[in-house]
Amino acid sequence: MVRKMNGMTAAVLLAALASGATAAMPAMAETLKMATDSGAKGSDAGNAIEAWAKEIETATDGALTVEIFYQNELGGQQEVFDLLMAGDVDLMLNWPMTSYDQRISLIYTPYMFTDWDDALAAYGKDGWLSTALSEVYADTGLKYLGAWPEGFNGVGTKGGHATTVEAARAFKVRVPPVSPFTETIAAMGYQTATIDWGELYSAIQTGVVDGDSANVIFYDYEYFGDVLTDYVHSRQQFLTGILTANLENWEALSPEHQEAIAAGAEKVMLAQFDAARRSDEGYVEAWKKRGHTYVELSPEELATLGKTVREAVWPQMEPMIGAELLDLVRRNAAAE
Repeated sequence: MVRKMNGMTAAVLLAALASGATAAMPAMAETLKMATDSGAKGSDAGNAIEAWAKEIETATDGALTVEIFYQNELGGQQEVFDLLMAGDVDLMLNWPMTSYDQRISLIYTPYMFTDWDDALAAYGKDGWLSTALSEVYADTGLKYLGAWPEGFNGVGTKGGHATTVEAARAFKVRVPPVSPFTETIAAMGYQTATIDWGELYSAIQTGVVDGDSANVIFYDYEYFGDVLTDYVHSRQQFLTGILTANLENWEALSPEHQEAIAAGAEKVMLAQFDAARRSDEGYVEAWKKRGHTYVELSPEELATLGKTVREAVWPQMEPMIGAELLDLVRRNAAAE
């Protein structure tokens, strides 16, 4: 029985080798599997992995081809991440999962910086945060290839808002089940409740919680814009997806193909830094046009809140990320 090999039968291949005609043989393309755990086709995340795939295929003249899988096509968020860890997916844009290594919580450390320039310096090529994450991801069996930022988060509420720790005590807000989100929001003064994303709309609508505390304004505008009334851009965390590769599969590639993948990831990352910043500004205006209240904290308010949260939360993070990484944060974080 003759087995098919990339459009050429094994028998033809053996005959070509025997005749010494290898130079005339067509190159066999290698297919990489690329996925995102969040984003359907046509979404920003979906468009990002398509752009990354195109960069790879163009840079390698088709020697590498990319098969794309969008949100839920390979399973839920944890399932797709498991496939990446196992090497069944080669490349991925995913939102950081701490199930294999809690040190990845480093990404969620509150108030490391509060402006886009500092974020780009940290996450850019050879940035202090990228360098640290590269080592953490490598220990986990992954290759860190760059950030895919959404922006600085804030707190969306209904029926009022808070700009101080004392005022925040009047509000109960949803937090995701990931450390240090709960610790951060509690340090900001809010009452907290862990609620599944799919149940959050009804929880806000019925008064179980007064709002959402983890997201950039896009999500509060898009999903809860008719039940929330206020948004305070408290900038407690910089939210980002991560461009990654399975490390074992990465190391099996040629240096030229590794460079093509890494260069494509960097291009996608830099484009997203610009796009996310513009998008955030656009949704602020859309939020205001709905008649909602948008609050940008003053430098003094931001400094006071940042200092309070740092003092409360950073020491709690040492058991998660370790003393060495926490010391790195202390040395490199922006001044309060």
